[in-house]
Amino acid sequence: MQALRKIAISVGDLNGVGFEIILKAHDQIKMLCEPVYCINDTMAKQAAALLKTKTPDDFKMIPVAGEFTIAAGEVCASSGKYSFDSFACAVDLARNKTVEAIVTLPIHKEAWMMAGIHYKGHTDALRDIFNQEAIMMLGCEKMYVALFTEHIALKEVMKHVNAKELSDFMLRFYQSLKVNNIAVLGLNPHAGDNGVLGDEEREIKKAIADVNTQLGEEIFIGPLVPDVAFTPRVREQFTYYIAMYHDQGLAPLKALYFDEGINVSLGLPIIRTSVDHGTAFDIAYQNKVLILSYINALKAAISLIKNNHV
Repeated sequence: MQALRKIAISVGDLNGVGFEIILKAHDQIKMLCEPVYCINDTMAKQAAALLKTKTPDDFKMIPVAGEFTIAAGEVCASSGKYSFDSFACAVDLARNKTVEAIVTLPIHKEAWMMAGIHYKGHTDALRDIFNQEAIMMLGCEKMYVALFTEHIALKEVMKHVNAKELSDFMLRFYQSLKVNNIAVLGLNPHAGDNGVLGDEEREIKKAIADVNTQLGEEIFIGPLVPDVAFTPRVREQFTYYIAMYHDQGLAPLKALYFDEGINVSLGLPIIRTSVDHGTAFDIAYQNKVLILSYINALKAAISLIKNNHV
């Protein structure tokens, strides 16, 4: 019988729902992989006590230094620092080949800022740690959306929509997944209406033509009109989309598949997946959280491990 894959789990912001997800899903995921939780015993016991339970006997932990009093639903520097330290622990385990992948639970960006951590999130940190242009892709088996720009102001997006940056992004995306028939969204209403509503689509068209020529095949299709790109008829044709900005891609994705979606970091020397939701402070430690996104993130990590070993 083949040994289960060892995967490190960073616990996220302990003032949020991350630890409840971990405990609720533990019996399921230990059948899929060998989970290693990046948390010390003191913090694990405190979080479990708030949920009126205990950590299981087979709960394997890699201690992360630091202790604080968990305050459900509150944004604070202590929980921000601990969530980053848990994440850094998981990354080190993957980099040292102690585990084959990491799965991250949600952090709170403001808590990171309060703790003096300058990254905007996991993907931003991973880019710096590995000096690689990681791509953020979210979704599920039915539909994945990669974000050309991520956590930047909408007014900044137009500065990046040029053929060079788009071509580089598309090539890295293709090299990470080697999939065909990738939909590329336009930026403007009606995909610009041939310049009537904006000319950024000309740059998108140049990038698509350039990359398809380099690949010798029509891999990228578009630019698609954004307001119809996620209708049922169009979704029958595509599984993978590239969105020009955050809400353009994630608003329809979360409307369709919020509970089951995951986050995948592409283009890195380690495998990292994550839930596709936030800390949910409003329901923290109330035994209301759903675990499907977490289960799917674990399954996706295992699948990526197997693909990398082919």
